Amino acid sequence: MISFIIWDASPEIFTIPEFFGLGPFPVRWYGLLFAAGFLIGQQIMIHIFKKEGKPLEDIDSLTLYMVLSTVIGARVGHFLFYEPEVLFRNPLEVILPPYAGLASHGAIIGIITGLLLYSRSRAASGQTFLWVADRMVITVALAGAFIRFGNLMNSEIVGRPTDVSWGFIFMKNLEFRQIPRHPAQLYESISCFILFFVLLWIWNRYKAATPRGLMVGVFFVWVFTLRFFYEFLKENQEAFEDNYALNMGQILSIPAVLLGVYFIVRSRQHRIQQPVHNR
Repeated sequence: MISFIIWDASPEIFTIPEFFGLGPFPVRWYGLLFAAGFLIGQQIMIHIFKKEGKPLEDIDSLTLYMVLSTVIGARVGHFLFYEPEVLFRNPLEVILPPYAGLASHGAIIGIITGLLLYSRSRAASGQTFLWVADRMVITVALAGAFIRFGNLMNSEIVGRPTDVSWGFIFMKNLEFRQIPRHPAQLYESISCFILFFVLLWIWNRYKAATPRGLMVGVFFVWVFTLRFFYEFLKENQEAFEDNYALNMGQILSIPAVLLGVYFIVRSRQHRIQQPVHNR
């Protein structure tokens, strides 16, 4: 007899009661995990800055750039890739609640933009774009793991029907709770956790000698190659995707993988071109 996992977890941790005519305010796992990605990521960057002798006073500025660029990029990306008609009809929806749509591809574009702006005035301290980006992807991988687990707690971004024994029945998802489905959110979360430890190992081995762009390339190839294949196990996010052989997540992942390959090749060439000193 095949058994399945009944997933009936509440997306809310607790509710702050109404006071002074405001509220009540639910505190959700997704929001907590989203914030934890930034808070823990900041501590990781502090450790890296200390080890490599970078100015710690830059951490707060870097964190601010990352928070704003991630949220804005994810919001704009959602409307641009999945609901462009809303973006052009009413651009204010990007900043107005409820914040129901966040696109990971948009977040990556936002992060790249934020890092370009941050590093532009800090080259003198060695914080070039690739130096910062190589280290920032360590924290982005961890944040991705947290966010995908938050999706699991929300019973959203569910997988397609399956008969595997680890299939989840998402009781809180009224649209898809009838039959077992792939826990696609969990697949992606675990993949990001593994990537986090791989990138941390690469940095810990090489530190300042890490070939520029290597970890960025590994991040892009790992995340978006797996994302391409995971999408075959997931329900499409928007109805228009049902008309195409590949959905939007897969289409956007292809150039991301190619960009990752470029960075890896570039990093190897950079390492080869380093001057050799006679001892």
